[in-house]
Amino acid sequence: QVQLVESGGGLVQAGGSLRLSCAATGRSFSTYNMGWFRQRPGKEREFVADISRHGSYIKYADSEKGRFTISRDNAGNTVYLQMVNLKPEDTAVYYCAARPGVYSSSTLYDYWGQGTQVTVSS
Repeated sequence: QVQLVESGGGLVQAGGSLRLSCAATGRSFSTYNMGWFRQRPGKEREFVADISRHGSYIKYADSEKGRFTISRDNAGNTVYLQMVNLKPEDTAVYYCAARPGVYSSSTLYDYWGQGTQVTVSS
């Protein structure tokens, strides 16, 4: 099992940037595909991006392509989400998630962090 702790959220003005981090403890980090999801106010949780165990495969939601970048550091047991040109509609709780095994197009994940709040003011 893996434990996930997100950090890096906060309040930022529209057009600004934030980098979210997700630190993992427990079983070997490199055995997990990692994903970022978000839940906007009044909405269901939605997929943002994910990355395969060694970073060979990356997938983004269409709405975030070009503004968000996911990366991982297996030596440091951390996955990142760099967000630029933030918009008020990016305001959400951002969650980190993990799934063991071979990478696939599935957005179903097994382990979740508690989330970090990102608020973008206009």
